[in-house]
Amino acid sequence: MITIAIQKGLASAARDGGEMPTDRWNPLTPEERRIIEGGGTERAFTGEFVDHHEDGTYTCAKCGSPLFASETKFESGSGWPSFDNAIPGAILELPDADGRRTEIQCARCAGHLGHVFRGEMMTPLNTRHCVNSASLDFAPVDLSTAYFAGGCFWGVEHLLQEISGVVSVESGYMAGETDNPTYEQICTGTTGHAEAVKVTFDPNVVTYRALAKRFFEIHDPTQMNRQGPDIGDQYRSGVYTNSAQERAVVDELIALLTARGLNVVTEVEPAGLFWPAEEYHQDYYERTGRAPYCHAPVDRFGDNE
Repeated sequence: MITIAIQKGLASAARDGGEMPTDRWNPLTPEERRIIEGGGTERAFTGEFVDHHEDGTYTCAKCGSPLFASETKFESGSGWPSFDNAIPGAILELPDADGRRTEIQCARCAGHLGHVFRGEMMTPLNTRHCVNSASLDFAPVDLSTAYFAGGCFWGVEHLLQEISGVVSVESGYMAGETDNPTYEQICTGTTGHAEAVKVTFDPNVVTYRALAKRFFEIHDPTQMNRQGPDIGDQYRSGVYTNSAQERAVVDELIALLTARGLNVVTEVEPAGLFWPAEEYHQDYYERTGRAPYCHAPVDRFGDNE
């Protein structure tokens, strides 16, 4: 399971020329800005993550996207953090301005990370992602993430936040084709996204199974492309898994519901990019004092579950 700490800032895919919503970025120091946005390089052996060996996930300092799992880090002697593999879909490779090297950028925000080198025979994968420490943050292994879609994200967010062990729940968009979608685009039904939530939790306190079970109890998984009065494929039921273990848990829960006579239409797919929704969608019910209008806990599994 990919584990990441809570990251509230997400940048747009500005490499396509669009205006970046800076209110959704992580704040950068002048040195981070020089490297991440200006394509600079920090001095060798000076970065915070050169001699760093904790278990967890290295994330983009600008947008919080997971980039490299700790088990892919190795000692290259180069003076910069080195990884022989990246999380699938996390980075872009582009010809460098010097015409000789290959630059690597964060696939979400186009932030400069460093360069990738192949053929050096340093690891079995024969690849070295040479990354500036300033381009990275680190999330220790003690927090995990889960992704669910069950109608309007306001209610799903609100009810999952009540669970002990949940650190945060963030509303956003998943399983579509458009980069950095806006709420207005989602509402057209043309981007393919579902309104989803990212749950950051402590697995020492609450299990993934408990979260998934609660998810199936707070929304109606038998409703196709809707939830109560909200109609459209953006309101579909979905679980987006980080691992085969999570998939097995979800399949088990769906089988239990099916055995109880429910026609579950929840889509179950591998987790892709999660795009945080606009700030005014976050913690909506907590901020407004209102109550969910189409989500309520229902015991769908029975007392023994």
